[in-house]
Amino acid sequence: MTADQQYDCPIMMPSSRVLPEWIDYNGHMNVAYYVLAFDHAVDPMLEMFGIGPGYIERTGASQFVLESHVTYLRELTQGDGISITLQLLDFDNKRIHYFMSMYHQEQCYLAATSEQISTHVDLNTRRSVEFPKSVSHRLAQVMKYHGDAPTPSQAGNVIGIRRKG
Repeated sequence: MTADQQYDCPIMMPSSRVLPEWIDYNGHMNVAYYVLAFDHAVDPMLEMFGIGPGYIERTGASQFVLESHVTYLRELTQGDGISITLQLLDFDNKRIHYFMSMYHQEQCYLAATSEQISTHVDLNTRRSVEFPKSVSHRLAQVMKYHGDAPTPSQAGNVIGIRRKG
């Protein structure tokens, strides 16, 4: 990643397909596999920020998810193509707050979303630690492009039963 590189908002992550083993007894993708697909989409993001597998091996530090909120909006079934986008919502010296949207690749409908906050952890102490300056710089570069983008309507949702009147 170069200092002058621009970042589309949101960032398009590598696509995948709904595998047969991801289908549950209701004939659609099981909730656990939505989480798995989102988790796989995070890996290229971490690599882009300079905190992928090579970083973990060199530094002994990694990212741990602190909180995750998934919304399931429309079904996906076996063989459906999946496209996932990622938008950086915020970051500080230890944490990253991001939002992912999962689309049916062929029909282009929004199937699910995942909002997550992760923290930078020293794997030896299992404690949260500050990002190196190089990582903070990369996050700031992306935030320049994502900071003015509209916040997705599902971001920040609180779970609960909505009552009328």
